[in-house]
Amino acid sequence: MPRLDTIEMVEKIISDKKEFSSKNKLWRDLPKQMQYPTLLTILNYLEKSNKIMYDKKGAILWIFADNPKLKKLHEKSDVLR
Repeated sequence: MPRLDTIEMVEKIISDKKEFSSKNKLWRDLPKQMQYPTLLTILNYLEKSNKIMYDKKGAILWIFADNPKLKKLHEKSDVLR
């Protein structure tokens, strides 16, 4: 079970960079070593809490509401009726 500070560290890294091409790339960019299964557990939690999503190629995208790119895209989008 990951600790809260570990989850927050992963959240901060993903939210700062906004996108990682793969889970392995994210894992290698972490400031401290972590077991790969622990990272997968954290990513599952972040996906279930709608903070990240994966694209078709497996890239990790930060989608939580504080994402300025997402806000801009939402503002430019058409309203469906």
